[in-house]
Amino acid sequence: MRPVSNFLSTSAARTDALFVSSLQRSDEPSARQIRQSVAAAVRQFGSRGCAGRVAQEFGEHPALAAERMRWARQAVAGVFGDPGRQEPAQRNGQRPAGRAA
Repeated sequence: MRPVSNFLSTSAARTDALFVSSLQRSDEPSARQIRQSVAAAVRQFGSRGCAGRVAQEFGEHPALAAERMRWARQAVAGVFGDPGRQEPAQRNGQRPAGRAA
């Protein structure tokens, strides 16, 4: 049996960190505030600690957690970029058509 990898993508780790931060959607945070909150949460809890806190919140308050996670995902994608929206050629490690090296 092969060992299970507990790999978190950078985007998922940032999303979890924002989720567990004290920043609120109603604060209408700036990109700078989001970056600072993500960095502070990762420093305080670590990536795995943030993921654990997310899991705990989903277990205790699933509806509220789902709403906050949607916000966190959108905010992280807006500030750091959305890795799922790369051009197909970029996902395969190729240069997009028409771009020189």
